[in-house]
Amino acid sequence: MSTVPIESLLHHSHLRHNSRTCRGTRSFSPCSLNLRSRFTSSNKLLVLNSSIGSATSALGFRSSKSVVIRASSSDTAVVETSQSESDDVVFKENFSVQRVEKAEGKIYVRLKQVKENDWELSVGCSIPGKWILHWGVSYVGDTGSEWDQPPEDMRPPGSFAIKDYAIETPLEKLSEGDFEVNINLNLESSVAALSFVLKDVETGAWYQHKGRDFKVPLVDDIPDNGNLIGAKKGFGTIGQLSNIPLKQEKSGVEVEKESKSAPDSTIERKGLQEFYEEMPISKRVADDNSVSVTARKCPETSKNIVSIETDLPGDVTVHWGVCKNGSKRWEIPSEPYPEETSLFKNKALRTRLQRKEDGTGSFGLFSLDGKLEGLCFVLKLNENTWLNYRGEDFYVPFLTSSSSPVETEAAQVSEHTPKTDKEVSASAFTDEIITEIRNLAIDISHHKNQKTNVKEVQENILQEIEKLAAEAYSIFRSTTPTFTEESILESEDEKPEIKISSGTGSGFEILCQGFNWESHKSGRWYLELQEKAKELASLGFTVLWLPPPTESVSPEGYMPKDLYNLNSRYGTIDELKDTVRKFHKVGIRVLGDAVLNHRCAHFKNQNGVWNLFGGRLNWDDRAVVADDPHFQGRGNKSSGDNFHAAPNIDHSQDFVRKDIKEWLCWMREEVGYDGWRLDFVRGFWGGYVKDYMDASKPYFAVGEYWDSLSYTYGEMDYNQDAHRQRIVDWINATSGAAGAFDVTTKGILHAALQKCEYWRLSDPKGKPPGVVGWWPSRAVTFIENHDTGSTQGHWRFPEGKEMQGYAYILTHPGTPAVFFDHIFSDYHSEIASLLSLRNRQKLHCRSEVNIDKSERDVYAAIIDDKVAMKIGPGHYEPPNGSKNWFVAVEGRDYKVWESS
Repeated sequence: MSTVPIESLLHHSHLRHNSRTCRGTRSFSPCSLNLRSRFTSSNKLLVLNSSIGSATSALGFRSSKSVVIRASSSDTAVVETSQSESDDVVFKENFSVQRVEKAEGKIYVRLKQVKENDWELSVGCSIPGKWILHWGVSYVGDTGSEWDQPPEDMRPPGSFAIKDYAIETPLEKLSEGDFEVNINLNLESSVAALSFVLKDVETGAWYQHKGRDFKVPLVDDIPDNGNLIGAKKGFGTIGQLSNIPLKQEKSGVEVEKESKSAPDSTIERKGLQEFYEEMPISKRVADDNSVSVTARKCPETSKNIVSIETDLPGDVTVHWGVCKNGSKRWEIPSEPYPEETSLFKNKALRTRLQRKEDGTGSFGLFSLDGKLEGLCFVLKLNENTWLNYRGEDFYVPFLTSSSSPVETEAAQVSEHTPKTDKEVSASAFTDEIITEIRNLAIDISHHKNQKTNVKEVQENILQEIEKLAAEAYSIFRSTTPTFTEESILESEDEKPEIKISSGTGSGFEILCQGFNWESHKSGRWYLELQEKAKELASLGFTVLWLPPPTESVSPEGYMPKDLYNLNSRYGTIDELKDTVRKFHKVGIRVLGDAVLNHRCAHFKNQNGVWNLFGGRLNWDDRAVVADDPHFQGRGNKSSGDNFHAAPNIDHSQDFVRKDIKEWLCWMREEVGYDGWRLDFVRGFWGGYVKDYMDASKPYFAVGEYWDSLSYTYGEMDYNQDAHRQRIVDWINATSGAAGAFDVTTKGILHAALQKCEYWRLSDPKGKPPGVVGWWPSRAVTFIENHDTGSTQGHWRFPEGKEMQGYAYILTHPGTPAVFFDHIFSDYHSEIASLLSLRNRQKLHCRSEVNIDKSERDVYAAIIDDKVAMKIGPGHYEPPNGSKNWFVAVEGRDYKVWESS
């Protein structure tokens, strides 16, 4: 769980309007670019009058007509036209977008005396939202950090239980605007402390105190781990319950019952002191907006007239270019341009939209050459806020069947090449089929507009479309040229076939770790994650890593017990399966976290040692390795390092491997997992992993091989070949059937960024110094995960330099993994831009890196000869030459360029 501000989930909807192709009508006469607007509050009419003079005639518009734009119920203006006028429309779209802003406020905690023996603890938040207090208590005599549920009389109205360990209570809105919940403290109970986190239901964000749960101590001897509220500042708490007998072997609930049944005289409480504390917080607040785009073909000039209108507040700048020759590569069109248009680095144009007089948004008109194929744009609100649509540029296509195609050089040459009779007849016939299909589609739209019972009619029309499509395809097959073996080989050289391997996936994968160390606490993490499926897909992620699904002694899932019991603190098996289905629906594959190295036992042996297992896999102590003295196993010696917190499984046993393979295959079939994240693979030989991968046939698999890098007198060594060799050896033992997290790269990034020693990022041979420099296709690069960061913080990435780390791994080869806490934080927009660039430039796990600079204060590299990047405070610019470079993404001490 992270304390950084969390950005809300962005919900995108794609609403397509009925658009008709141009049939040559001349009834629509748009206005010129020199507009005068009149917008009244009573009828919300916007009259766009055409200017008199050369500007109007230059665009080929009639000057005798005005276009009336009436605001719809959603305050989005729409053009009122007749049926004949709408025929000029070649594109009409209403895009839903969200503008995300940062709201700042506070969380406050207050303890006050209500009556002589009645005290009240209040927890509140000043930022608007749907807030829930997720809380529990610890009782006198409890050991460990697990929560218990409070007594019934302590729970505020509206509270509900989360399984057997927590309570959730909604915060109520106060008259002054804050949100607050009040908890009555029962002085006769044996509650020793109250712990809580605050949850924002709208974003799924959890707010903690210094990376840990808030904790209000109610006795004097609560250890301070940096998260205590009240007592540490000397405001006082409930006095020590000195007369309550502490029996360590009894549960907190039992102790509570004993204390309640004891006479009041057995409990001595010292006086309470009131306190008030507040902590600043911030969150991302999303406002829904829309962008309406209409493109018309001017019948007199054949120009494309594009109208862009939005209800976004403030100044809105359209950053745009046009498309030619069958690609969506931005180009600058010829003049004239709209008013307030400027050239941006010879790569794009920027046009500020005109504000509406009533302040409800802005609008603009663009007159473009009729032979262009489309308009691409993004919206710029300020230097740090850009809006696109579902991770891609807004795109307005112009060409229709009735439009004249753009004449490329290839098309001009083909005009002089006579067509065969077969080619002419086939072309004419397929044109007729396309026309018929279009007319049938228009008929469907017509029936919808009539609001009649048209289900049967539509089904008949769709059947006709399918028949025509099949006919067109047969013609296509009959006219498809044959290829020689040589031409096929040449084609494969140009576009190599994507081969799927469990060690690489497609090679273009981007992994999202879909949880943190605290995700289990809600008891419904699977359901919360489902709500983020569309957003994660829109960001460009292709693979999601879910937490361990099995019953576990530890709530996080990494101490598994019954492998076939998939009801965990994250949710039920049905919720898990539904989550996998929802991510599959948006095109994201899902990895299960498989803990195969160790397993917690159900029973003790005759010596009182926990090494006998229950459930469906009721193994005895032969399944436990023999060289771990803690668990007295009767198996063979371990093939790796021992994990001393639980019995280590002996994978050399045939019955163990058979059962694990059956379990993995069951998980693939029953849950729908596409692959695996393998926990603590240092504990067993990689050859066993190959056996498991061959059996379960995952789409993608990655192992966690984490051990210490090389240090001398506390300083990290420059040469980390021995460290990455151990990881590569493990991958090699799996025969490449699984990749591995590139721990070497993470460690070197730590030293390079923290001490400004960027020379570390190039090995003696001028290659990346981690696993990605030796076996990039099997390297899964990352900067943080649930162990290294989150609330554990075992090896936290240098603070404030996270985006330099992502600029490195999201531009370099390997399969990059992005941590959940970073996605939904202040880094969201920067990470989104880097993800978009990686997908746009088709960088992959085998991309070629040429390190251009690795000095004390700067590292720079060029990847696949089309992306350049630098991290560090030092200066770097890509070399001038045959390529033109322009900045795609930049931030604090990093910059990424694309080539044109």
